[in-house]
Amino acid sequence: MFAGPMHPASLLTRRSALLGGLGLLALPAAGLAAAPISSGVWPKALQVPGGIARLSLGPSAARPIAHQGKVPLLVLGDVIEWTALVGIPLSAEPGEASIIVQVPEAGERQLAYLIEAKRYREQHLTVAPRTVDLSPEDQARYEGERTHLETVMATFSEPWTDAQSLRMRVPVPGRRSSSFGLRRVFNGQVRNPHSGMDIAAGTGAQVAAPLPGRVIDTGDYFFNGHTLWLDHGGGLLSMYCHLSTINAQTGDVLKTGERLGAVGATGRVTGPHLHWGVMLNRAMVDPALFLAA
Repeated sequence: MFAGPMHPASLLTRRSALLGGLGLLALPAAGLAAAPISSGVWPKALQVPGGIARLSLGPSAARPIAHQGKVPLLVLGDVIEWTALVGIPLSAEPGEASIIVQVPEAGERQLAYLIEAKRYREQHLTVAPRTVDLSPEDQARYEGERTHLETVMATFSEPWTDAQSLRMRVPVPGRRSSSFGLRRVFNGQVRNPHSGMDIAAGTGAQVAAPLPGRVIDTGDYFFNGHTLWLDHGGGLLSMYCHLSTINAQTGDVLKTGERLGAVGATGRVTGPHLHWGVMLNRAMVDPALFLAA
């Protein structure tokens, strides 16, 4: 469904230079190579724009610290094996990339790896101009909301979980009505790629937390309507848009499967559905990588 010309990926355009591109596995600098999609571990690794890198950091008595540019990364594991989970922005260019890792007993080092190219589908639509071009009043509202959401998306708390607990449950049953990464062209104007998963469901259908998380923001936004954000720790966030009702407030801690709201058609949409987004180190990534099927 048409969920408006912009989602939070558009809010991150100005940050794309900081986020850079990432890939799957830590590889020797002398020969970067592609790595296969992981199986039996969540999130799945896929070294493409909009995907996730699982980078082995090796053993350490203390949790290593890792950064992509100035953005901290989620590091999970134990003294035997630590893993950095890195979200790859949809804007990332294919090719070599790297992160910086700091280990107390070994100092600082750089890990290099590769991003593979991926071509997402495009959809060309002709719509009424008013649905694409904002009025001055709507543009001012959007700009104010963007400033606030940039603060929300920069949230980084201590990791809550271990590496085996990031398998998510689908927040609402239903057909996936719009693919992650889909690029829409409205009246010849290219928009940012679709940065989440749209799930078709009726108004009032219960939306549940896919993982334990703390509510860090709720609001009524111009494009996304009634929206709730969850913080799962370590820069892993999720958002739920176009809700008809919100059943939690900022500061609440929800368990997996606990109701957070209900499907609706608020914001700029053509019908009821849930727009579900997952963000890792400030990059929107494909939610399907966290699902078993």
